[in-house]
Amino acid sequence: MKLLLTLFFEFFKTGLFAVGGGMATLPFLYDMSARHPDWFSTAQLADMIAVSESSPGPIGVNMATYVGFHTAGVLGGLVATLGLAAPSVIVILIVARVLRQFRSNEYVDAAFYGLRPCSVGLIAAAGLLVVKIALFRVDAFKASGALADLFDFKALILAAVLLVLTRAVKKTKGLHPIVFILASAAVGVLFSF
Repeated sequence: MKLLLTLFFEFFKTGLFAVGGGMATLPFLYDMSARHPDWFSTAQLADMIAVSESSPGPIGVNMATYVGFHTAGVLGGLVATLGLAAPSVIVILIVARVLRQFRSNEYVDAAFYGLRPCSVGLIAAAGLLVVKIALFRVDAFKASGALADLFDFKALILAAVLLVLTRAVKKTKGLHPIVFILASAAVGVLFSF
């Protein structure tokens, strides 16, 4: 029971403060893995991102479900997901109740304007974390001290190819992102990422 309450509380905090969408939850998950190493490791975070991005639904909810299920089974997945969604539901209910009163309030407008840079910062931090996890092998570099161990060359090559295909090659530039996700999954299986 204590584990379920802790899961709910951790994801409730994440849902309350991760302003800006699902990718904004990544810094919170990174911190969570450091404080609860028995739940999931930072290496597993990369797998969670891949599974959550390629699964239907919001990435934040998918990741909460993944962590909860990995930690405490089906009930854990449900509790973590409810914990992540609860703050949004509560805030929406409160906002809907008082929206008419504050619709033209300059302070409310200024607060939402101030949240924009916060969202950008959280999403940028999440993007950098994904790059660090996916393209670099910091643990191997720390262990050996060799610069060659810092880079995951297969992942760097795949990222470069995807960047070129999605930005420079006219024939593939307009393809739906799911095509690249499926192709990347196939490459990962073929080359044992």
